[in-house]
Amino acid sequence: MPASSHPNPFADWLRAHAVPLTHLDREAPLDDLEPLRAIIGEARVVAIGENSHFINEFALMRERILRFLVERCGFTVLAFEYGFSEGFPLDAWTQGEGTDDDLSAHLDAAIPVGLDEPLRWIRRHNRTASPPVRFAGIDIPAAGGSLLPALTPVADYLRQVDPETLPAVRTATRIAESFAGGSGAAAAPAWARLAAAEQDTLSAVLARLLIRFRSVEPLYVSRSDQQSYDIALRRLEGACHADYTFRAMADLFAGKGLTADPSARDVYMAGSVLWHLERFEPGTRVVLAAHNAHIQKSPISFNGHLTGLPMGQHLHRVLGDEYFALGLTSITGHTADMRRDENTRFGFTIDNTPLEPPEPGSIEASFGDAESGLSIADLRQARQDARGNAGLASGPDRIRIQGAYMHTPVIEAFDAILNSPTSTVADDLEFT
Repeated sequence: MPASSHPNPFADWLRAHAVPLTHLDREAPLDDLEPLRAIIGEARVVAIGENSHFINEFALMRERILRFLVERCGFTVLAFEYGFSEGFPLDAWTQGEGTDDDLSAHLDAAIPVGLDEPLRWIRRHNRTASPPVRFAGIDIPAAGGSLLPALTPVADYLRQVDPETLPAVRTATRIAESFAGGSGAAAAPAWARLAAAEQDTLSAVLARLLIRFRSVEPLYVSRSDQQSYDIALRRLEGACHADYTFRAMADLFAGKGLTADPSARDVYMAGSVLWHLERFEPGTRVVLAAHNAHIQKSPISFNGHLTGLPMGQHLHRVLGDEYFALGLTSITGHTADMRRDENTRFGFTIDNTPLEPPEPGSIEASFGDAESGLSIADLRQARQDARGNAGLASGPDRIRIQGAYMHTPVIEAFDAILNSPTSTVADDLEFT
């Protein structure tokens, strides 16, 4: 049934141009996804989003698209909204290290954002495929929950190349241990309760370590090798960005802070994608999985306030049309609203929230009015068709983010949108 009775030029465009899909089953044939080949064109990085974590339909579609891009389009890397530092053991596992059952232990401390099944598929695929598919983490450690996943291997590296710095690393580790949590939602409030002297000592020590790392690179490389140095440096940069994010998130929770301050996390994620691209073979194509709010190419605003510059905006500035942002959204069903609760392992709980009818002006209302069903809309084509068409040019001005809306020019923020008629929240989540 149409979502609204308002005139909707973009819904008319969708009726003529949205590409229908036929399957949600992860094991289903991939033929219905063939139009995606032309839609993404020659993009080197194809980002697949979701308007909420923990949604069954989005997870299934991302898995199917990953299979399609690997099996039919030659993509050989899955980059994921997961810690850069923590990603290396997972890459080794996908290449055949250890046993199949080891994955549960690797992911035990991580927020369950749908990484398990893609990794298992990659490991199975790699048993017979050449070249193999690689895995790349891109995020700050523990989704901003702890410095330890980055600091621990950095300490191991410094023990080899620069043991004089170990007292400084121990100081940073001691402070980091005192507020470590499963995500930024848990760590930021705990960080805020530290004495100001401890907060400042942590930031100062990390900054000194980072500057020393960069200043004595030839020495460190001579005592190890370039790859080990590069990884350790990027890990330390992740710790520094996470430390900055603690302060930014604590200020955000307190209702104060600098404009767009949480962008420190997104610029690190963008930098990590580029870091991996530089080190893979020339021509490598990457599937990038993250929340819509990370992959979009326009700034993040709520209630008229600029709150962040997303990873996708940074990547688009560097890669241009070689970066492709595919947002996922839904019209009806339920969403996973994240409610802060410090008494849980990740600092939040999940509310299985019924979705209200789409707001007029939203991309979801347009899909509903067009009665497009499960489908993909090529917004690059919409941008071309909007030239000289005032009704189409204005386009949808908002998109769902969990149970709310983010106001943004949708046809500029994303290169395509995949619409699911309904969404359901995963029922196997444990956040207590």
